[in-house]
Amino acid sequence: MVIFVKIIQVILALSVLILIHEFGHFLWARLFHIRVEKFYLFFDVGGKALARWHWGDTEFGIGWLPFGGYCKIAGMVDESMDLKQLEREPQSWEFRTHPAWQRLLVMAGGVINNFIFAILAYIAIMAIWGESYIENRGSRIYVDELGYEMGFRTGDEILRLDDYVPENFGMLQADIARRDVKKVTVLRQGDTLDIYIDQSRIGELLNDPLMFDLAVPFVVDSVMSSSLNAGAGLLRGDRIVSFDGHEVEYVQDSRELLASLASQQIPAQVVRGEDTLGMNMRVDSLGRIGVYMQAPGIQVRHYDLLEAIPAGWRVAGETIRGYLEDLRLVARPSTGAYKSVGSFIAIGQVFPETWDWYRFLSILALLSIMLAIMNLLPIPGLDGGHILFTLYEIISGRKPGEKFLVVAQMVGMAIVIGLMFLAFGNDISRIIH
Repeated sequence: MVIFVKIIQVILALSVLILIHEFGHFLWARLFHIRVEKFYLFFDVGGKALARWHWGDTEFGIGWLPFGGYCKIAGMVDESMDLKQLEREPQSWEFRTHPAWQRLLVMAGGVINNFIFAILAYIAIMAIWGESYIENRGSRIYVDELGYEMGFRTGDEILRLDDYVPENFGMLQADIARRDVKKVTVLRQGDTLDIYIDQSRIGELLNDPLMFDLAVPFVVDSVMSSSLNAGAGLLRGDRIVSFDGHEVEYVQDSRELLASLASQQIPAQVVRGEDTLGMNMRVDSLGRIGVYMQAPGIQVRHYDLLEAIPAGWRVAGETIRGYLEDLRLVARPSTGAYKSVGSFIAIGQVFPETWDWYRFLSILALLSIMLAIMNLLPIPGLDGGHILFTLYEIISGRKPGEKFLVVAQMVGMAIVIGLMFLAFGNDISRIIH
């Protein structure tokens, strides 16, 4: 059921973004009276489609191969590699006969739509849910093997990244990579010390989402009414420090231990104020004791509709800058960041296991920005390649020949296919390991 929910979310998200993107091309083309021959969600490989219909000069449809979509514009050299259209005399309703500035807007239309959608989505998020994050000050990290190897220890509080004082705990790993941080200053058991970052391990850091998990003390907020320990005597503020004689400083320390004690009654020690109390607790068959932990220092900023507009713009801008920094890292092989590139398999992993409108819209906005920026890469076959050639024409006054565009399109498609293989290869490698 979990996999089904994730698949539905991935298909719905990609379908929405594809339609938004391709509609941008369609809208500008029709505005300039350029004929759009086909508008498809997914690919109709072999001419086969799940559904198709006509409206005016355009064939609309839903293809059977769910790997994208396309908008086929008459008289344009694109991924369809339809060269027969170039053999006939240019027509007034074809892409190739229109001024360069009009063709530029047609090619940029998809990217423009994606950016506009992301901004509107972030404005809606700010207006409905506000902005929430875990405050870094006072929060401690729970490290995995990679974090330990890099010199961090569970319980460290990160104070500075070089000279930058981080505010958002959830962005610590991204900040280290994006800011090319050389030195991290931490507070460890009352002492301040510096940890120097090995830049050759940045790729590993980007591939390890839980290198800095939030270390959550085992402090009780409340006991579930249906809990096996509803009558055990636990109170809000109690800190559980041991189960069955094993110390547990943080919630993460207890997971494997409690799983090994499933369906048993065990002794536990609880600190209440200055007293240490002994209690007997029951562990259910899933290794749980049925209590809620006190939430970390979550900061929430609420906005009314007018305040949400600049806030949404700001978040969209920060997201764009962050993703550009990520691409910069990917382009530097020495960082190993290219190993973090993923396909729709990786996209599926970021969606929640149950439906959550806030997370769905947040992920959708992020993916819209990613789709826009990826399409702006100056690679023939992507919008960025077409935009580059059109800008060259506007500046130089010389239009690239159709044979050159065909060859460039073939080279670009080879590059895109290579990137797809890299993404799938990375996903498969992560699954295997």
